[in-house]
Amino acid sequence: MELFLDLLISGLTKGSIYALIALGYTMVYGIVGLINFAHGEIYMIGAFIALIASLALSQAGLAGWGLLVSVAAAAVVYSAMYGWTVEKIAYKPLRGSSRLSPLISAIGMSIFLQNYVQLLQSPNFLTFPSLVPELGFLAPVSHIVNSTQLFIWLATALIMTALTVLIKFTRLGLSMRAVSQDPDMARLSGVNIDRVISSTFVIGSALAAVGGLLIGCYMRQIDFYIGFLAGMKAFTAAVLGGIGSIPGAVLGALVLGFAESFAAGFISSDYEDAVAFVLLIVILIARPGGLMGAAQTQKV
Repeated sequence: MELFLDLLISGLTKGSIYALIALGYTMVYGIVGLINFAHGEIYMIGAFIALIASLALSQAGLAGWGLLVSVAAAAVVYSAMYGWTVEKIAYKPLRGSSRLSPLISAIGMSIFLQNYVQLLQSPNFLTFPSLVPELGFLAPVSHIVNSTQLFIWLATALIMTALTVLIKFTRLGLSMRAVSQDPDMARLSGVNIDRVISSTFVIGSALAAVGGLLIGCYMRQIDFYIGFLAGMKAFTAAVLGGIGSIPGAVLGALVLGFAESFAAGFISSDYEDAVAFVLLIVILIARPGGLMGAAQTQKV
């Protein structure tokens, strides 16, 4: 029973982090029909920015929740800037071309960012500090769930709620839905398409940065390659749930997280990564549109 509970908690934690990255994929696809394969590298950059900020702010004397919030803010702001820049350089010039051109550009940007961080930082794993303060009320169950895991769940839930409110009840969200459904009609209605697309990349990059911070706090080490595998898994999660659907991205991420966790616990950790892609094949054979279905008129 204790093993089952440990695997359940581990799966929920992984799924929560995957969800933050998967949302970036599904938002961009829902609006411009583009798979942003450089999104995983933005997640990786967010983790490195969080590491650099934590070291600098710790030396300045900041600690506790103030340190965590400041590090998160730095990671979000800088990663959002990277996301905006990537969209302007790699994707906007190709917006009117065939789908293959932006796909190749996305892969090239992914490789560039990997090597960019490797040269500027290190090709080796770097130790990530423990940024989440210990919560006293968790002491009796600390052998089951720790403060970092609880923080990851709560942060992910709050972000999902905020994103839902943004999409459904704000002017920007209305513009996003309009562009998703009919870009030409949205333009004729006065929607600034370029601004909406840039905002989508910025928001997706900010979510990925939070994911990078959380994975660093959880795994306690990062390197320049963490974005590639996490990005592929998050993309798998988005497809599992139904690419273009925000609830589908969350559901797919949770399914993937639980599947990986239980496969590692009951089969072997050597097959943990393979499970993600086997699961993708099985679900797409049974439901080509994903778990939530892609036949929805409203994708975002």
